[in-house]
Amino acid sequence: MMPMLKVKPHPDYPPEEGRYLRGNDFSPAAVVIILNTEAENIPPWIENLVRTGVEAGAAIAGTVQTANIGIEKIICNIVANTNIRYLILGGPESDGHHTGDAIKALMKNGVDTKKVIIGTDALSPTLFNVPGEFIDRFRKQVTLVDCQFQEETVIRKAVWSCFQEDPVEFRGQSLCDPGAFPEPPLSGKITWNVMQPWAEPGDDSERVAKQKALALIEKLKARGATKAAKERESKGNIYGGTDDR
Repeated sequence: MMPMLKVKPHPDYPPEEGRYLRGNDFSPAAVVIILNTEAENIPPWIENLVRTGVEAGAAIAGTVQTANIGIEKIICNIVANTNIRYLILGGPESDGHHTGDAIKALMKNGVDTKKVIIGTDALSPTLFNVPGEFIDRFRKQVTLVDCQFQEETVIRKAVWSCFQEDPVEFRGQSLCDPGAFPEPPLSGKITWNVMQPWAEPGDDSERVAKQKALALIEKLKARGATKAAKERESKGNIYGGTDDR
């Protein structure tokens, strides 16, 4: 039997920040848990699902809330580590966002020419901010293991199944560790730009960042306008303006 190929992740791995725990970089499994509450009020059972993923041996485990920037961050982090070959989906559904449905549709159908995920009713399921190359690699590199609405024991068994050397049956899928994806890791961050109206922030921290950026822009505009007005007034006084005699 040939030795299983394992490689070091990209030096920038994981390139995107988020609500996740980092585990064994050489594990073939990543766990994503759908979040259906505000980020400041994550319930203990959601935290336990995330922690279970890492404790069971996943490379990375965290939460996702939105069907756009949230998924884009997952893509960036996973393609930076080619040892990850499975995406284990767990947790509830995100009301309104329908992020779980979007992830399943992405894996099954991909995106259209405008980077809209095909075949989902999720809210704004558009992946504007990652290159098409990243989306294609993500879909080729990982297999979806659907454990949505399941308990911790199922998440734990899913991770265990993914790193077996010989195939095992898990919820209708044959799982084992195939080794690293046979292409170099990709690394890059999402190219979110506050000047793009379609690039809506995906969580509270990004929303605050956008608001601060826009406030700074308005402040700089106001400062520039005030400076220009003073310069015009100064020129008026120098070149025959007000006579104070």
